Amino acid sequence: MKKLTRHGLFRALAVVGTVAAVGMLSAPVSAEELTGTLKKIKETGTITVGHRDSSIPFSYYDANQKPIGFAMDICARVVDAVKQKLAMPDLKVNYALVTSANRIPLMTNGTIDLECGSTTNNAARKQQVDFANTYFLTASRYVTLKTSKIHSIADLKGKTVVSTAGTTNIVQLNNVNNEQKLGINVVSAPGHAESFLMVQTGRATAFVMDDVLLASLAASAKDPDAFELPPGAFSKPEPYGIMIRRDDPQFKAVVNEATAKLYTSPEIETLYNKWFMSPIPPNNINLKLPLSAELKKAFAHPSDSPNPADY
Repeated sequence: MKKLTRHGLFRALAVVGTVAAVGMLSAPVSAEELTGTLKKIKETGTITVGHRDSSIPFSYYDANQKPIGFAMDICARVVDAVKQKLAMPDLKVNYALVTSANRIPLMTNGTIDLECGSTTNNAARKQQVDFANTYFLTASRYVTLKTSKIHSIADLKGKTVVSTAGTTNIVQLNNVNNEQKLGINVVSAPGHAESFLMVQTGRATAFVMDDVLLASLAASAKDPDAFELPPGAFSKPEPYGIMIRRDDPQFKAVVNEATAKLYTSPEIETLYNKWFMSPIPPNNINLKLPLSAELKKAFAHPSDSPNPADY
């Protein structure tokens, strides 16, 4: 065996060190390097998706009590992205029913990892949780009978308009009424069903509420074609987003990458039309709510901003 000189020994050690360093760089990311939600999912082998039971068409139960909806379809893409990121094709997916009251506590305490419902992304909530890229924009609009021949907010001048008591919508209605000096007779009803009934029976010309809720009420009516949602809104659009935990940049990056990939593809319009422009289970109602210019822009330029002015 040939004896190494001191110079040769140093060269050999240097080569060994270089090979070891390259090996470390090319090694896959280990579980120990994961943080936050991704680490939790890796260690437990489970991801838990929070859903709603009646937030049509975002997240609700079908006839078999299975959670379905527009938001659920988007979250399924996120789950697939997590499986790929963690190299866990058999990752177990749990579903947990949440409510308006408990959705934020269940997120912050680690019970759920994604909340796929109809939760508005706003500055106050971002003090407790975070949100992925916006997947829907809702605004205060109005529903009216087609026979009323109302084509704009200006056409409501001097008319009786109802909104549900205790909502921000009635505040927005009053603000626009005062600012534009429309002389609208603003009345309130105790619930959404009662407000809608006032329009059905001709006691009010229009009902002001979140546009997607109005579309659902109209679609569920005995004669859906008797109603319409004319152009114009009483508020700026407010963003809905998938809720995730705060201060978890590693997980948020995966969620935002997955949603941005979907939103900037032609597939998002197909998915939107499936839930908003086609009959949906279990009762085959059709919301007939076309993709708005604002939401189309939001899909083209994905953002998780809570500021309505950004949309």
